[in-house]
Amino acid sequence: MLAWRQRSPSRKQPGGKPDAEERESGGMSASGNAEPLLTVRGVERSFDVGNQKLRVLKGIDLQLYPKQLVMLKGRSGSGKTTLMNLMGGLDVPTKGEIYFRGQPFHEWDDNRRTAIRRKDIGFIFQAYALMPLLSAYENVELSMRMAKVPRSEWKSRATACLELVGLAKRMHHRPFELSGGEQQRVAIAKAISHRPSLILADEPTAELDSQMAAQVMAVFREIVETENISICMTTHDTTIMEVADHVYEMVDGVFV
Repeated sequence: MLAWRQRSPSRKQPGGKPDAEERESGGMSASGNAEPLLTVRGVERSFDVGNQKLRVLKGIDLQLYPKQLVMLKGRSGSGKTTLMNLMGGLDVPTKGEIYFRGQPFHEWDDNRRTAIRRKDIGFIFQAYALMPLLSAYENVELSMRMAKVPRSEWKSRATACLELVGLAKRMHHRPFELSGGEQQRVAIAKAISHRPSLILADEPTAELDSQMAAQVMAVFREIVETENISICMTTHDTTIMEVADHVYEMVDGVFV
């Protein structure tokens, strides 16, 4: 079983500064001088409710760099999931800009955003989103089929992803034969199987006990280091935040 690897606050980055100083400076990524993978600039999102406008996001600025684990902290209704939907191209902002790899994500039509999601973004949901009649291995394989990964890579990649999340001996079990933590790790294996550059995880530990949550966070840190993937996740669990590179706290649609 994977152990929960806490990040040492004194670990140095290539530029020579500790993590905390890097985050406070606001200009460096965890990998040095890399360009942001995703930039959110002045983003607002409003919805029509009857004859009124409901302002959910009220001017959000965020930068996510390669090989970072970032958390969006906040209570239910604070706007976390709305922001994540915008970051993943599932929705478009009412106002503001979102750039993915320097490209204007907010200006693209749904077909173009879908193509990017299929290739470069993986999603992890609170409810796991597994096919109940398929084994863990088959769920991961199905994800690669949908992402149009070459057939020749399916077996080796599915096996490698399940081994990475600690399920090598459970890959032929169906979801109902797995614990909640194991099902979430299958969902993680699915999300990384097509080698995306960004994972968006909505409350991935909300239904797990503290031990299972720690195991999932250990998997996330391992993925960031070995798969060169950035992860942005929502949470309200203060016990897991110390493993993040940066935590943004949301209250009523703004960062505080």
